[in-house]
Parts: sequence; C-alpha cells; structure tokens
Amino acid sequence: MNVLLELYITFAQIGCVTFGGGYAMLPILERELVDKRRWTNMDDLRDYFSIGQCTPGVIALNVSTFIGEKKAGVKGALAAMLGFLTGPLVIITLIAAFLQNFAEYPIVQHAFAGIRVCVCVLILQAVLRLWKKSVVDGIALAIYLAVFALNAFSSLLPVKIPAAVLVILAGCLGIVISLRRKDAAKNPEGGGQA
Repeated sequence: MNVLLELYITFAQIGCVTFGGGYAMLPILERELVDKRRWTNMDDLRDYFSIGQCTPGVIALNVSTFIGEKKAGVKGALAAMLGFLTGPLVIITLIAAFLQNFAEYPIVQHAFAGIRVCVCVLILQAVLRLWKKSVVDGIALAIYLAVFALNAFSSLLPVKIPAAVLVILAGCLGIVISLRRKDAAKNPEGGGQA
C-alpha cells in the first residue's frame, strides 16, 4: 500500500475512535503506532506529546503530523494530519446538525455521562504510563511536584502561569540539570565547579 494512503487511513481510523483529547488517546496511539505498526517508539511518542503540548493546536493532531513527517516527510505529515481530521470533522458536523434535537433526551444525556467516565479512565491510564517512564529519580519527582504545585495552586498566585510556560520551564530545568550532571561527571573532584 502507498505509504501516504496508509498514513491517511491509519490516522483516519485513530481519529474516529479517539475521545477525550490528547492524553486519552495515548494508549490508542501506543498500541497502533508503537506496538502494531512500529512507526515510532514510546520515548519518541512521549517527546511528540511534550512538543505537541507547548505548540499551538490540538495535541493529537500535532502528534499525527510529527509521525507522518517522520514516516514520509512533508507529504506524510499532510496525509496523517488530513486523515486524523477526517473522522472528527464528519462526526462533529453530524452532531452539530442534530444535537439540538437530541441533547434533551435522557438517553443522550446518559450516553454522554458514560463517555465522560470512560474518558477519565483513558486519561488516568495515560498518566500512569507517562509517570512510570518519566518520573524516574528524585530530581524528576522534584520537577513533577514543583510543576504540579504551580499548576494546582495557580489560583492563589497573582498571575496564572500558562501550561506552555510550565512545559518550557521544566524543559529548561531538565537541560540545566543534564549539563550539571555532565560537568560533574567530567570533573568528579570539583563536583562540577571550576
């Protein structure tokens, strides 16, 4: 099968069954792209999520674009992106056309309540997977706790810190820690100091 068509079809299928946004879809992407197709690995997929979090747009769409570009360049990025958008656009258009007529029915309200619970489970599963691979030592735990506190208690701060700023600050802190560790490894007697 043509690689562009395969990218389009794969991401169209993923787009049709992905409910709950970027992190809820992580288990689906891992199963489809890492385990089944071997188009990427879990480390790269986590990196795509991190980059997708601090770039404009929907995380899931950004990730599909990154995977498509890795697989087939700019054409692959476009094929994956368009594939991912096809299903949700059709579904959203149909829902928008008919939702006002059906939203008040108790069966529809109960269905949405069930979907919300399912999405919570998918997001929790993604968080647990990311936790196991990301919070690997005391420094990572310290970064996690600092970011969590800044995000969770942002309403108490004079200015709310945007999520993208937290991601960038955590990335910069990771770079500084990495450079200090390399410096300490080069100069063990001085503890990394000149």
